[in-house]
Amino acid sequence: MVADSLRSWLIDSDPALRWQVERDLLDEPSGVWEATRARVATEGFGARLLALQDPDGQWAGGAFFPADFDSSAAPGQPWTATTWSLNSLREWGLDPSVLRARRTVELLDDNSRWEYDNLPYWGGEVDCCINAWTVANGVWLGADVEGIVQWFLEHQLPDGGWNCEWVEGSTRSSFHSTLNSLKGLLQYDKAIGATERTRAARQTGEEYLLRRKLLYTLSTGKHVGPWVDQFFYPSRWTYSALDAADYFRQASLLDGTAPDPRMEEAIGVIRAARQSDGTWLQGRPHPGQVWFETDVPEGERSKWLTLIAARVLTWWDSYYR
Repeated sequence: MVADSLRSWLIDSDPALRWQVERDLLDEPSGVWEATRARVATEGFGARLLALQDPDGQWAGGAFFPADFDSSAAPGQPWTATTWSLNSLREWGLDPSVLRARRTVELLDDNSRWEYDNLPYWGGEVDCCINAWTVANGVWLGADVEGIVQWFLEHQLPDGGWNCEWVEGSTRSSFHSTLNSLKGLLQYDKAIGATERTRAARQTGEEYLLRRKLLYTLSTGKHVGPWVDQFFYPSRWTYSALDAADYFRQASLLDGTAPDPRMEEAIGVIRAARQSDGTWLQGRPHPGQVWFETDVPEGERSKWLTLIAARVLTWWDSYYR
């Protein structure tokens, strides 16, 4: 699954990354990677971020932005508030019982409000991406997010996807918004079990991306944007061929389906970015304040991107090579 020369390099990692390497690339027994995953709560990135949680259940005093956020103070969005912190802990594999023991769901219900219209945290707001992350974090922690799931079913656009700018009247879907929406629905289907409506919504959204081969606009046949083949970790809200392919890998594992052949060109883009030593290099991450760095600077060999890209290619090649 991964070159022998990279095994030691990848294994010498924070538990948040190492357990995924063990599971997805090294095919270790479940007891091995589960033991590593359990360390996320007490070591490294996970423990550091847990220590930064506020007594009221939030991070940085805010839902999507820190309480003291000043858009004119520095370039980029800060990535320290509650939603971004929960996203990280979930993606790193933290056992949700750790946050449940802290009554995080209840505390956020009582204390956290969206910057948009002061709406309650677990009720979501009007942005597709924000609502998708809230669904994913909610089902992970056991919060009631059924209302937001229903919202997604009602706000899917006629072309099959979603767009965070629907509030401004947009009727054409966005690659970014569609992928993030699909990720939220996938986490719901994993945790709760797919209903006919959530499965149908997800399949329709997937078809929106697949018709475009994960890369192109239908109108011009050109790359949808310069970000489509730019890979960096963490990806935040940004679409890329790699991020989309990893979503389809996870959906395939859940649904028991083979990769769609229309992904072939996107897989080629991912394969072309692999260096001669089998690694992928860090791109240019979003600017903005972070609690601490979790990957290497731009241009250096990224363990996170190597993990994600290698597991995508392993999945694809198991069917088509």
